[in-house]
Amino acid sequence: MNAHSQSLPPANTPLRAILSLDGTWQFRHETDGAWRQAKVPAHWQACFEDLAVSFGTATYRKDFTLLAEWNGREIAICFGAVSDFAIVSVNGTEIGRHEGGYLPFEFVIPAGLLKADNTIEVIASLPDGHRNEHDTDFAEIPHGKQSWYGPQGGIWQPVRLEARHKLHISSLRLDPIWPEGRLDLKASFAGAISGSLKLEVTDPEGTAVFSGTLPVAADTLSLSIQLDTTQPWSPDRPNVYSIKTTLVADGIEIDSRRENFGFRCFEAKDGFLLLNGAPLYLRAALDQDYYPDGFGAPPSLDLLEDQLRKAKVMGLNCLRCHIKVPDPRYYEVADRLGMLVWTEIPNIETFTPASAERLRKTMEGILARDRNHPSIVIWTLINEDWGTRLREAAEQRQWISGMVDWLRAEDPLRLVVDNSACFPNVHVKTDINDYHFYRTAVDRREEWDALCREFAGNADWTFSTEKEAVRSRNEPLILSEFGVWGLPDPARLRDESGRDPWWMAYGATWADGTALPQGMEARFRELGLGQVFGDVSGFIEQVQWYQYMNLKYEIEIIRTHAPIGGYVITEFTDVHWEGNGLMDMARNPRVFAQALPAVNSDIVIAPGAVRHAVYGGQTVAFDAKLSTGGATLPEGSHLVWELGMEKGEIRLPAIGPMQVHDIPVSVTTNSASACKISTAGFRIVGPDGRVLSENSETISLYGRRDARPSIRFASDDDTISERLTALGHVSVSPDQADVFVTHDIDGERVESIHSGQRVLQIVAKEPGRLRDDLAPRDGPMSVAIDPGSGGMISGPYFSFPGYNLVNRHKSIWRGDWVGNFSWLRRDGVFAHIPGAPLFDLSFTGVVPHQVIAGFRPWEFQGRVHSGVVIGWVHKPAAFIIEKRLGRGKLVASTFRLHEETPDVDPLATALYDGLLALTTKR
Repeated sequence: MNAHSQSLPPANTPLRAILSLDGTWQFRHETDGAWRQAKVPAHWQACFEDLAVSFGTATYRKDFTLLAEWNGREIAICFGAVSDFAIVSVNGTEIGRHEGGYLPFEFVIPAGLLKADNTIEVIASLPDGHRNEHDTDFAEIPHGKQSWYGPQGGIWQPVRLEARHKLHISSLRLDPIWPEGRLDLKASFAGAISGSLKLEVTDPEGTAVFSGTLPVAADTLSLSIQLDTTQPWSPDRPNVYSIKTTLVADGIEIDSRRENFGFRCFEAKDGFLLLNGAPLYLRAALDQDYYPDGFGAPPSLDLLEDQLRKAKVMGLNCLRCHIKVPDPRYYEVADRLGMLVWTEIPNIETFTPASAERLRKTMEGILARDRNHPSIVIWTLINEDWGTRLREAAEQRQWISGMVDWLRAEDPLRLVVDNSACFPNVHVKTDINDYHFYRTAVDRREEWDALCREFAGNADWTFSTEKEAVRSRNEPLILSEFGVWGLPDPARLRDESGRDPWWMAYGATWADGTALPQGMEARFRELGLGQVFGDVSGFIEQVQWYQYMNLKYEIEIIRTHAPIGGYVITEFTDVHWEGNGLMDMARNPRVFAQALPAVNSDIVIAPGAVRHAVYGGQTVAFDAKLSTGGATLPEGSHLVWELGMEKGEIRLPAIGPMQVHDIPVSVTTNSASACKISTAGFRIVGPDGRVLSENSETISLYGRRDARPSIRFASDDDTISERLTALGHVSVSPDQADVFVTHDIDGERVESIHSGQRVLQIVAKEPGRLRDDLAPRDGPMSVAIDPGSGGMISGPYFSFPGYNLVNRHKSIWRGDWVGNFSWLRRDGVFAHIPGAPLFDLSFTGVVPHQVIAGFRPWEFQGRVHSGVVIGWVHKPAAFIIEKRLGRGKLVASTFRLHEETPDVDPLATALYDGLLALTTKR
């Protein structure tokens, strides 16, 4: 029996009594020799550290005493959810089986089995990759992110006994139709009954707005209720109605049920989303619905309410509950406090007829439990083609198309996404054209800009071109995943005894090992990063502001494209090792939480600085744009801007929703004797004086270079010579030069360094060693010095300078998903470059496309002046290194300093100045 009960249990009333079985159960995993005690509800992995990543089968037992007043009533045992396969027995007799780890089920206990004192046994199984006795494995069951963050098995939602009339109300389907004010209702009963159903509808204030009684003569009753006026539900005004149904037989009330609902209309029209007939700009975050203990069962209603309030403060109006069916309280809180929810079926890994049927049954169960929640507005069937191969298999494209048609017909009050896509997978048939792409703005700014521009143009790469595809080109465009890593503060995640969370030991198998949290503070110390950032907490704070800088820029670019109707930030909270949340797993907001609404609101100013670094006295140009989102800018509003001592005001026309309005601004900066960071402020002020939106942009202002001494240099490259001459330096012969500047080094140059020459290498070469003059040869046991005929390649250490050159593209250093935290020491010869150590947007024109790798940790404490770490402080590499040899010195840098004509980019020049000073420094 797989009967799905609805979201929340009925009230404990004389008509339906409840006995909670939550609490302590006897527990034994298949690997246990003895029984122990487990908490219910909770995944068994959350109860026992030794089982934290275990699959398999576990047995739960609990005794209960049957209440005397329950005699003569139907007794059912009701489970919120058990992962994944459950066999339920009472007093040694099996009463039912259930498959599916996310949804409720119940079994009626035969009266003959019950005694005064009873024992319930639940055998819960979560399969791994082996085929089990049920002819399935983990790949063929809906499992969601368990494939990333570990298995979750057992009784993880509440368990209760329920005493009720045999002919009770089994479900209520509510379809509130707005703006008509009609409530379509279908009541289902446990069996055919002759009697009546009393109805009472109350409005959000608790006032009865409808009451009536209808005859019942079957096992279902369908009707429509027309209300004179209705208050629509929205995130800003979460107007929740309630309906109480009471079943009457032979003049006696035998059962009652209460359900909440809301009137709202969510639709796609003319390329945009509409809520209650008005344009809606979607400002969402991906919520993987994991909690502080590292698992998916929420610890309390208070936490659910707290995190949703924090979401609203940050400007979010939607959570995309990611490939997981959450605890039903999640939706109840969203209904009551006001938050749109985008819900998805947990994915499979292998598509077979059996797994396809499980996906269908899971969606049916979601509808049965959750369809009455007004907060849910979008369903997704597949995420990123996980478990399917829509790009390759025509049969699967036909399947997904049929699923979309079925779900649209089954639930016409919500939108349906077939496959929430990322490259190279695609849509086949969908109500929303959503897509995922990740870039770090500092490292891949041009790519981000191009992707957003192409996506806004309804790019061909989002849809299948096969015959099964159906595309109107009028589907709303939603960038449904993007984001940037920050890091949580480990100190705020430890327990009272100072222990790390259990999940910090995991993650080494992801992202080339950079996702392992454990040991982060030790690696920070080993690399001497305290010399750059201060202590670990200072590093974490800067990393979180770096996350915000990237998110801010990326959202601003999204908002400059009017056809894009919303986005989903990855993600709401960190999950285990994945450190890109707006909060950590303990629900501590990032340091930028209060700043986020500047870009995460309806009306947003995108400053659009053409350059983020200028010389004092130059003009700063802003390609500013105003995006209205779902709001309207009233006539008489104006933009107020200021930068330094300069201020200005621009009157704006009335601007309708979902529009982007150009507001170019040019500001001449004051001359600067010293380099500094200056902030440009922008405010939209309404006709009544209220500030409707405000934002800012940081600009690096550079002082004059007149005081910098010229350097005598020599070079073997004309381009280098021309640039350095243009910067005021003097070209001389190598024997007269203070520094020799080159793109490459060879054996002769290494010998000159040994003899006392100072060499600056502006690296411009193919990856490999920093020098290419050594011919490949075999060594003992076929170890080759360079790629060639040998069986193994020796490390670069044995040929000066002893480092490798690696392209960031197609490597973990690329900067797309796992965070690349790139830094420049702002002391010594680089003290004149303003800002904090982590790169800001002024670096996008010079940011290196290659890293220098192969260092010992100690070398970061002196030899490395600019570098990068990945994720949880892994894969350290350099952009600027200093290494002495004999009486000379080599300084090598991968910064791209020749991208523009000399002295156009002040940062490129400032870096050149610092590199020359470093090379000549004794």
